[in-house]
Amino acid sequence: MTLALFLSLIFFFIINIPIAISIALASIAAILVKGNIPLVVVVQKMFTATDSFPLMAVPFFILAGSLMEFGGISRRLVDFANTIVGRLSGGLALVSIIASMFFGAISGAAAATVAAIGTILIPAMVRRGYDRSFATAVQATAGTLGVMIPPSIPMVIYGVLTGVSIGALFIGGILPGILVGVSLMLVAYKISKDRGYKGDEKVGFNKILMAFKDAILALLMPVIILGGIYGGVFTPTEAAVVAVVYGFIIGFFIYKELKLEHLKDILTNAVVSTAMIMFIIATASVFGWLLASEQIPQVVANALLSISRNPIVILALINILLLFIGTFMETVAAIIILVPVFLPVITQIGVDPLHFGLIIVVNLAIGMVTPPLGVCLFVGCGIANIKLEDITRAVWPFLIAMIVDIILITYIPAISTFLPKMLGM
Repeated sequence: MTLALFLSLIFFFIINIPIAISIALASIAAILVKGNIPLVVVVQKMFTATDSFPLMAVPFFILAGSLMEFGGISRRLVDFANTIVGRLSGGLALVSIIASMFFGAISGAAAATVAAIGTILIPAMVRRGYDRSFATAVQATAGTLGVMIPPSIPMVIYGVLTGVSIGALFIGGILPGILVGVSLMLVAYKISKDRGYKGDEKVGFNKILMAFKDAILALLMPVIILGGIYGGVFTPTEAAVVAVVYGFIIGFFIYKELKLEHLKDILTNAVVSTAMIMFIIATASVFGWLLASEQIPQVVANALLSISRNPIVILALINILLLFIGTFMETVAAIIILVPVFLPVITQIGVDPLHFGLIIVVNLAIGMVTPPLGVCLFVGCGIANIKLEDITRAVWPFLIAMIVDIILITYIPAISTFLPKMLGM
């Protein structure tokens, strides 16, 4: 059955069937080969996987991100970031990264971050003389900060699977997200300096203060979300609902840029995105159950531990595998399938599951901008109206910086665990 499962999955990938349907068809094929499992089990497992209160955070964080985009909040975040770093060489590239960090602290999704900030800044960078592929590469890689900086939909999925506190994962993701953000800024600054991309004129303190006042309500959102979770006021799922209500009030009643006619597009986007994620979760759970029934996690654990019991070696091997898988598999599906496989291994070598969760999230985020199938690359190329091959060369300096970051995050656990431990989580 195991052979049928993997061969059929590879075949469906090759003929370009969507990931969720490929996983479902491969699972059904394996069940038919085994012959003693009724197909109704597929439906039962799919329903059980999505029947989860914590997973309700997913549609609400998606909806909150859409409300922020249409409500004028992304533009205000860009304006505020521009007053901070816009005067430096490559100022707009740096603004793109900082604004993505701010927006990532609201949306929890990478593609949404690329779309929300990229529609503003990619055309702006091109108009200022930036190379189109460079501008797209900056925004695509910056978009991955949407899943590293809390709230994060992949962190929610990991927490549901492992029982690790989602609040602790959110807090733990702050420093890794900042590390990656700063690294991307350094690369963008160096390239911009070499190419002569100049910044804006220096702005006075009063203009910075005005931009801050205009963006303060947007900047308060992650404070409310994380503060409410840590303070025990609400759960991560309830925090997502609070984010939706807050985003609607700010966009509709205060900024007054969110219109009733926008709601159709906002809700449609949220429903479609949620349906895609939930379908992947449902089908991947069946795939994961079949792997568990064939004791694949134990086989993988034994194979890895037979190579070495040194945590440094094991984590290096896992990182390599995650980086490879992230290039062609959707993040949510990869988490659901791989976490049950690797969790027994990291438990035996003494790695904190919280730390490991952030290793997985950052690794798979890198996959979102790794050719040929990085989802953030496709979103960025769509905005910039360029082909994928045009961006491939431009994205590599940023990818190298992110790989260095994941090495640091992997082998310096305090980057992930310091804040949760300090806050007693």
